[in-house]
Amino acid sequence: MEKFLITSLFTLAMFVGFGQQKSLHDFKTKTLEGDDFDLASLKGKKVLVVNTASKCGNTPQYAELEALYKKYGGDRFVIIGFPANNFLKQEPGTNEEIRDFCTKNYGVTFPMMHKISVKGDDMDPIYQWLTQKSQNGVMDAEVAWNFQKFMIDENGKWVDFLKHKESVISDKIDHWITGK
Repeated sequence: MEKFLITSLFTLAMFVGFGQQKSLHDFKTKTLEGDDFDLASLKGKKVLVVNTASKCGNTPQYAELEALYKKYGGDRFVIIGFPANNFLKQEPGTNEEIRDFCTKNYGVTFPMMHKISVKGDDMDPIYQWLTQKSQNGVMDAEVAWNFQKFMIDENGKWVDFLKHKESVISDKIDHWITGK
């Protein structure tokens, strides 16, 4: 009986373990400069993940994102940008050109990652997780355009998203970051 109980508990533990959803902290990527970036380093912080583009009607949102980062960024909150060229080729630049553009035109200081794909057959694994309920455990949220924002909690779990036209200067974002 004892051997059966131990075997059953082991089987249950294996089954439960396989059913666990990934978190943002399970991924690694690279910065615009080509340095490795382990998203596990963001444990304990709320994270706003944004797909960006330099030649889009939404590009001025860089200013809002930077203002939000200056207001709340630090030990408890971070924004990470992922440049992508998926929509009308509105991010044609190299990683270096993107860095120069963001710094010169918007004074971006929040972390910017390397250029990736946020949809299609070559979609980056991070965006597969962000956009597919089967991976994030919450909901499907296909990226419709540049500057869609994903809200991730301190434990790396998917919380919500803002559509590309929604501003981050909002009560929704303030309440989410501050918990008030």
